[in-house]
Amino acid sequence: MLAIYASVAHDEGMKTPNYSSLLRATCASFLLLAASACGSAPTQDDAPPAPGNAGLLAQIQAEVGPAACDSTQQCQTIAIGAKACGGPERYLAWSSKGNDGKKLKALAQAQADASRKQQQADGMMSTCSIVTDPGATCEAGRCVLQKSAMGGSAAM
Repeated sequence: MLAIYASVAHDEGMKTPNYSSLLRATCASFLLLAASACGSAPTQDDAPPAPGNAGLLAQIQAEVGPAACDSTQQCQTIAIGAKACGGPERYLAWSSKGNDGKKLKALAQAQADASRKQQQADGMMSTCSIVTDPGATCEAGRCVLQKSAMGGSAAM
């Protein structure tokens, strides 16, 4: 067909179309159409986690602060978050050097409750693996989670 069109165009003195640019325009149109079909209006399932949960985690981090310590006796751990099967998502080291932990414990409980509520609303599941409390120690004047017995670091 290309040969016929080219010969007709030549005989009639018409310009032959530039098939290269026509092909590019067609491909570009197709790609734009395909890309726009992939997008969709956000649904409830696409929504980010509840801002309250993230806000509580930020408050917990602020309450822990630098976790300064003079000795390991000042270092504690606190369970953070909640897994869908139960138990915490991880542990966080904190220092009792200038903090009695009451506010921190209340924030951690509120954050765990918010996590559970969000998981139930989203129908989330977990691996049901158990995260054990690694304990905390004072290293270089800062409370940190202890390394696990198997040589790796504990869940953080």
